[in-house]
Amino acid sequence: MSDLHIRHATLSDIDTVLQFWRDAAEGTSISDDHDGVARLITRDPEALLLAERDGLLTGTVIAGFDGWRCSAYRLAVHPDHRRQGIATALLEAAEQRFAALGGRRVDAMVLEVNEQAHHTWAAGGYHREDHWRRWVKPL
Repeated sequence: MSDLHIRHATLSDIDTVLQFWRDAAEGTSISDDHDGVARLITRDPEALLLAERDGLLTGTVIAGFDGWRCSAYRLAVHPDHRRQGIATALLEAAEQRFAALGGRRVDAMVLEVNEQAHHTWAAGGYHREDHWRRWVKPL
């Protein structure tokens, strides 16, 4: 995995990231647009982590911290690069960020229907909490 480089996204990465999510991520979010990603990067320049190999984007994770809770979103690895340790490396980078910020627990948003993702998160030491449900309201 020594040829894998993990870095923070910049504003110039937005279009590439959005295309990557269309190709590699499951589901969509109301924030999956240029303005949404730009707000994320501007507010927290270290939150969006990119994994690259030979200059090619192979994976992403959003490691958000609000001062109280660590939240992981958009863990995605391109289908052509799965099962190579990229998700593991991204989760380790996110967890290192959270620990440095004083985080105590990570909450991950994982689609119910994405069985492959369930295995990835479980392999990383995460477990499902069935007694919680997410409630949302678009603004």
